[in-house]
Amino acid sequence: MNRALSKQFDGLVQTYVNHLPLIEVFHNQLLEALTGSKKLGALVHSIRSRLKDPDHLKDKLHRKWKKKHEAGERFDISKENVLVKVNDLVGIRILHLYTRQIQDIDVVLREILDESQYRLVGKPFARTWDDESRAFFDKCKIKTEKSPSLYTSVHYVVASASRTKLTAEIQVRTLMEEVWGEVDHQINYPHETDSLACREQLRVLARVTSSATRLVDSIFSTQADDAGRVLSKAGDRKNIKRG
Repeated sequence: MNRALSKQFDGLVQTYVNHLPLIEVFHNQLLEALTGSKKLGALVHSIRSRLKDPDHLKDKLHRKWKKKHEAGERFDISKENVLVKVNDLVGIRILHLYTRQIQDIDVVLREILDESQYRLVGKPFARTWDDESRAFFDKCKIKTEKSPSLYTSVHYVVASASRTKLTAEIQVRTLMEEVWGEVDHQINYPHETDSLACREQLRVLARVTSSATRLVDSIFSTQADDAGRVLSKAGDRKNIKRG
């Protein structure tokens, strides 16, 4: 990274640092709205959050610049728009147990954001890598994007209600996918590992966690089917008595 480019990124990071008090308020209010919802709490396992580390922000800006430069495109992040263009300055992760829960989580999450006057920036989308997950999200009317790193997560970008515009990213994923995410973060963030073996093992782990998610899905599906049969039998017995 040359000196001029480094200075440019330092200026963008300083803009972030200067606005940290306002960003912390946004973070705390959004997190309180989510954790304070009993309806959401009944659907999820846990909620995690963090603010972007300034050094990690500089790395991310460099990666974005490099990607644009290699594609022959203009790097369009400036001091005026960095708080909006970089969506994960505030990052919140909602973790749940099995895939079908996203249908109810999506409905409740939209209700919470609407009540708190937070606006969704664009439509939520799911990063995923396998056809089965893609078909499920299509059924839920959540658009999908390819995930080269082989993880699955639903992303929401949320705009603040403040005069100074800020954005946050909410990710919704299963606990099994979170296992992969935590391992990958340790190995590949902020820079991808040079170890070919580690990269291949992470791809295997992505498939293993996806299989584990499907097993959890199957367990809860079996439980629901069994409960349905019990209710059906109970209803049949009542009808027989009435007859």
